[in-house]
Amino acid sequence: MTSSSTPTVTKSPPALIPPAGPTPRGTLALSSIDKTVAGSGFVCLIQVFSPPSPSAARRDLGAAAAVAAMREGFARALVPYYPVAGRVAPSGLAVDCTGEGIWFVEAAASCALADVDGLECCPLPIPQKLLLPRPPPGEKLDGLIFMVQATRFTCGGFAVGIIFRHAVFDGQGAAQFLTAAGELARGLKAPSVAPVWDRDAIPDPPGPLPGQVTEFRLVTQVADISAESIARVKDEFKQASAASAGEVCSTFDAVTAIVFKCRTLALASALPDDDAEVRVAFAVSTRRLLRGVLPIPTVEGYYGNCVFLACVARAGKAVREAALAEVVGAVREAKEAVPARFAGWMRGVEQYDVPPLDYSTVTLSDWTRLGLDEVDYGFGVPGYVSPLNDHDNFIVQLHYVRPPAPRRGGVRVVLRCVEEPHAAALAVELAKFA
Repeated sequence: MTSSSTPTVTKSPPALIPPAGPTPRGTLALSSIDKTVAGSGFVCLIQVFSPPSPSAARRDLGAAAAVAAMREGFARALVPYYPVAGRVAPSGLAVDCTGEGIWFVEAAASCALADVDGLECCPLPIPQKLLLPRPPPGEKLDGLIFMVQATRFTCGGFAVGIIFRHAVFDGQGAAQFLTAAGELARGLKAPSVAPVWDRDAIPDPPGPLPGQVTEFRLVTQVADISAESIARVKDEFKQASAASAGEVCSTFDAVTAIVFKCRTLALASALPDDDAEVRVAFAVSTRRLLRGVLPIPTVEGYYGNCVFLACVARAGKAVREAALAEVVGAVREAKEAVPARFAGWMRGVEQYDVPPLDYSTVTLSDWTRLGLDEVDYGFGVPGYVSPLNDHDNFIVQLHYVRPPAPRRGGVRVVLRCVEEPHAAALAVELAKFA
């Protein structure tokens, strides 16, 4: 679109969606794992839904009905997920089950999704604050757990902006709640997965040591790692580990090795010397490791944080000069150490180590298998899901998401992991794997 036709978004006043029926009251403690990520605050994301095929008149009618059904789906989901309708206690260590509900915003964009490249480009043609919900003036953000905004485009497509409190959900847990809302919006009588709180079943071992937090001026970038590049790295690892039968390089391993090496190359001028350490930290799901802590039937429905941080730390020169197969091996080694480290942490004999949150550490999250791109509120599954985190300058981070439909097969990386002086060099390195 030209600058003279910059798209606008008109928002309705935020409205509370309370649970559709009676819910329990009281206070529920967060788990020790929840508390370790509480400092991360809110997670912001967008789900983009392509327009339906019917005529414009039917499309308008269908959009109104779809939003009404979506609101009803959330209201019904808040009955079994009643803590989400509450507020985080002032202590930050518990949820007060007040039954107040979640804030919901309806909005309308002045353009079609095609006019803004399907919201798949970087930077976004529409400021992210226009696509994300906000509570009414005077409502404190501190206690809120979940907010939704449904923005309708002139083509009939939708963008659903989500903000959720990380202390209450991890990504998989948030996807579970959204899936339940979608199922109920489509008329199911109950969610396919029954939610489980049970945070008090998790032991309370030592938490992470607080680290110094620095504010950066991070640049948002997007890079697509092709399926061919991923296959090539997997093959290089297979060749290098031929003597080690059973060694398998996953897509996650390959992409993590690529982005870690590319970022280290881009940062060469920023490191004080060749021995300066660089790190990549990533969250590993530990749901399967809770099977000795929670009853097996309830593990599937647990929607609290179930992650443990793995970290690869190497000298910058070593990463720059290493073959990608070597970097893959380091990633796999960190991943494979998690079960024993997690078990030790649960017994209280190992500290939950958080690497320094400085410019030498990049933290990544893999969203490709969380289920966020399988949520159906009644107008199909999203064609694209992405974090909206341009506001976060305290954690050097990147996310793996599924590329938009035409480029399916590889992995899209949404990056906020370098400042301006290193952005061009990073883009050049990543382009070699496009």
